Amino acid sequence: MVAVESTMLPLGTQAPPFALPDPSGKVWSLDDVAGERGTLVAFVCNHCPYVRHIARQLGVTAARWTAAGVGVIGINSNDTASYPDDRPERMATQAAEWNWTFPYVTDEDQSVALAYRAACTPDFFLFDADRRLTYRGRFDAARPSTSAPVTGEELDAAVQAVLKGEPVDADQWPSIGCNIKWKPANAPAWFG
Repeated sequence: MVAVESTMLPLGTQAPPFALPDPSGKVWSLDDVAGERGTLVAFVCNHCPYVRHIARQLGVTAARWTAAGVGVIGINSNDTASYPDDRPERMATQAAEWNWTFPYVTDEDQSVALAYRAACTPDFFLFDADRRLTYRGRFDAARPSTSAPVTGEELDAAVQAVLKGEPVDADQWPSIGCNIKWKPANAPAWFG
């Protein structure tokens, strides 16, 4: 496991489009998942201890955000040939166990992770109703090796600001987690 921080894509960036399949084969596009009031794109996976540490709380808070008008999608961009625990058939089982009610899709060619400059799992990108990036970074300060409670308070504060049409605090902390498991041909230049 290699822990890395998110790249902190510039605020104001327009959400890159995508069309990715879930484990059943249904394809989800940005237009399909975009919420009326905002959209959260989360790069996650099954096996990463950082994701596993926050997964249940992410399910709880994402359901609340979705009900309030913020679309949520989870994207698994890991190389599943090298990391079989992240294969699509295991994604459906894991999402059900964590009570994830949002679409959980696979980015087989890793093009979406590259477009978002996603670096780790978890890595969160919150866009406003105009699909402009207002928050990128961590869920909260909790880590598998710390006693900090898993609350999602930092990301939730950003979501609440988007819901109210208010500016999101620009003082944002990068996420930290397992590096995205790049296929050798896809590893970006900015990946250590």
